[in-house]
Amino acid sequence: MIKSMTGFGRCEVADAERKVTVEMKSVNHRYLDVNIKMPKKLNFFEAAIRNVLKEYMQRGKVDIFITYEEMASDSVSIQYNKDVAGKYLGYLRQMAQDFGLEDDIRVSTLSRYPEVFTMDEVQIDEEGIWKSLEKAVRGAAEGFVETRIKEGDNLCRDLLAKLDEMSGHVAFIEERSPIIVAEYRKKITDRIQDLLGETQVDEGRLLTEVTIFADKVCVDEELVRLNSHIVTMKQILTGGGSIGRKLDFLAQEMNREANTTLSKTTDLEISNCGIELKTLIEKIREQIQNIE
Repeated sequence: MIKSMTGFGRCEVADAERKVTVEMKSVNHRYLDVNIKMPKKLNFFEAAIRNVLKEYMQRGKVDIFITYEEMASDSVSIQYNKDVAGKYLGYLRQMAQDFGLEDDIRVSTLSRYPEVFTMDEVQIDEEGIWKSLEKAVRGAAEGFVETRIKEGDNLCRDLLAKLDEMSGHVAFIEERSPIIVAEYRKKITDRIQDLLGETQVDEGRLLTEVTIFADKVCVDEELVRLNSHIVTMKQILTGGGSIGRKLDFLAQEMNREANTTLSKTTDLEISNCGIELKTLIEKIREQIQNIE
């Protein structure tokens, strides 16, 4: 089972006291880069959230959006300070007597004075908040992983098909390589005979020339390594897990062998086949960038 680095997940958890909504989405990234946007009230839980997320993802640029809403009406407590109000009232009446002013004190006026009414937040229920928050984070992460797995299955099938196509091109080059040596021998023999007529060809010199050519165009080692890389990549794909970096390294090695094969050959058919190999490898490398 392999996973794509593209995914989306959403979960909402609500009860009588609070509602938490978590959304997450991701795109390709070389490492795990998590960006969390949430209310300041939840900043205390950021480290715990990141620890939970590490259970579900290893690579990718992940954006997480968390919204939080208090459902309880008693989240804020209002206190009436009677003693403070009494002192204000006493001093106001004394001022009225001292300066001969009209005593026009009203409740609405008195209530505006500092500390007559105070508002205190009810003590935060950290345990309750985390219980709801963790449930929402895990729910979103599970949906997120499901979409990654589904996309990963599609990627796996596509890559395996491309690897099979690569194997066909490698088999063609293996079959074609001995033929071009024989064709070169016949070509050089015919040319010598055209130049020398009935003169006997020096088989020793001819064999030396053909051997030098065969050594120059030999791609046996490159083809063996290509076949090995193809088999290894298939095994990694079917094994699953966090495999993106391994596959990327193998694709680079494949590209190196294909380049060497192309540089050695003088045959048009093998050249065309080598170009097809490089095209497939490049497509594989592009797809690998999407794998976790």
